Amino acid sequence: GARAYWVGCPPDTTQRIYYANHASHVDFVLMWATLSPALQAQTQPVAGSDYWEKGPIRRFFIHHVFNAVLINRDAKERQPNPIEQLADALSTGKSILIFPEGTRNTTDETLLDFKSGLYHLATKRPDVELVPVWIENARRVMPKGRHIPLPLLCRVHYGKPIHLGEEESKAEFLTRARQALFDTIPETDPAKEMAP
Repeated sequence: GARAYWVGCPPDTTQRIYYANHASHVDFVLMWATLSPALQAQTQPVAGSDYWEKGPIRRFFIHHVFNAVLINRDAKERQPNPIEQLADALSTGKSILIFPEGTRNTTDETLLDFKSGLYHLATKRPDVELVPVWIENARRVMPKGRHIPLPLLCRVHYGKPIHLGEEESKAEFLTRARQALFDTIPETDPAKEMAP
């Protein structure tokens, strides 16, 4: 039940870094479902290996259906460098789907603070569009602790692309990127009331 709303950019094959809010394990699956077959073929979701490498069913889907870039989220054992992994994926011409909050948001906050990875990736590839994506209703589709999604409608809103500005600091960029995601929240979503 996922529907795409391309409100800030067209659904074309421009190379992009799609970055979205993160409320459940089903988030990138919902985003993926709203992409055309052509866009799916050129887009790789980024996911945590600690979750998706557990069990044969998850492994099958993450490797053979989604062709994801799997990263190790344990900072102490992080090899290879996740930013290098994502830059390598972009160097092949692929687009990627990432979650700059770094983990699922289980708080009452609309968004967690962004981790620095989005900035470092934009620094390495300033030519690639960064498209904010607001996933509406994802927390209700698959609440924490559930293993099977609920059959509820979900809307995925694709916002206006941004780029890293010349001489823009990390803090300035992350604040602007986060605001761009807030700006993508539709007026009908209750989360809009909590946006700054």
